[in-house]
Amino acid sequence: MVVGSEHGDWPPHGSEVVHWRQERRGGNREDRMLSEVTTSLPPLIADLDYVVPANLTQLGERALVALGAMDGEATGQPAAMARFMIRSESVASSKIERVSASTEDFARALAGQKSNSSAVSMVAASAALSTMVAAAGSRGTIERADILTAHEALMRDDLHEGPYAGRLRDSQNWIGGSDYSPRTALYVPPGHARVSELLDDLIAFANRDDLPTMAQATIAHAQFESIHPFGDGNGRTGRALIGAILRRRGVTPHTVVPVASGLLARRDDYFDALGSYRVGDVQPLLELMLRSAVAAAEEGRVSVQRIKQFPQQWIEQADVRRASTAAALIPAFFDNPVMSIADVERTAGPVSPKLYAALTRLEDAGIIQEITGRKRDRVWAASDLMVELEDLDSRIAAAMKQR
Repeated sequence: MVVGSEHGDWPPHGSEVVHWRQERRGGNREDRMLSEVTTSLPPLIADLDYVVPANLTQLGERALVALGAMDGEATGQPAAMARFMIRSESVASSKIERVSASTEDFARALAGQKSNSSAVSMVAASAALSTMVAAAGSRGTIERADILTAHEALMRDDLHEGPYAGRLRDSQNWIGGSDYSPRTALYVPPGHARVSELLDDLIAFANRDDLPTMAQATIAHAQFESIHPFGDGNGRTGRALIGAILRRRGVTPHTVVPVASGLLARRDDYFDALGSYRVGDVQPLLELMLRSAVAAAEEGRVSVQRIKQFPQQWIEQADVRRASTAAALIPAFFDNPVMSIADVERTAGPVSPKLYAALTRLEDAGIIQEITGRKRDRVWAASDLMVELEDLDSRIAAAMKQR
């Protein structure tokens, strides 16, 4: 079946009435008396085709060129480059869900400190994205197990969702409205009995090679958000699916493009576009995804070019001898921009006055900064990389405001 036209047609969601029984006590009398709820029922899409509207064809081509150019810039670079982009994407994806933390808190969480739950969650999002994208690239397919593994990595330390991490939901969920029932919800996903079939259908769609890549990634993401297969963490897992499809289709074999930064800059439009998808119109979300991809890829390429220069700049900035302890620490901080004293020891040997002198030299040169403010269990972060993480997000947001 071929769908898609100048108007971006797509089958709208249906509906289904399911039995409802309140599991969490509370709310008002109407919450407690609710016995059934009308759920949204996404269409099966595994065999559907989509024709990109003519007015988006040029933008789609520009997006693929920009994505390819950024990935090409990252080719042959250290693994640190890929990790930087994964962190940029996962931080923005977390912010879409109102999960945010300062750069310093995020850095501390990277070093294993768990005092800030939001920062820990942002680090977990990086692990989830990395897991799903790597699996798609190595195997060439996306499997249900990859999605479950990514969700487990994302939610295992979550206070409420931890026990259900990596498991499809077995109860009704909803978005917005009351905490106690879906009576006033903004969106009610399909009943849990439908989730397994819908997810398998989505995975079949995501593994096809005969669809326009960006349209496929967009539709797969929107369908995932509509199914809402988990109790929590659906948004971040669903956006990781975008990167996994781009990797599987060979568009970005070496890096991850922080498309979520573009979506974050247009957060309200993004959620509105997901709503349009549910009534049968793909075009608003596809256009937003294409514009986000262009902005993220073009600005991401600038960051890759900058980051490539950092190691040599740091050597010159600190004026270190190439055989010195300080010189040995520079590539270590490039590969792992946040390191505890234990990490530093693994790179440069046991703690000694010489080691601390090297760290002080790099601190004085502005290359690293100590981020705990403590005398014990100290952690250092590579300043330029932390600044670039914020700057990339800001540049993408500025670019999106012009589009």
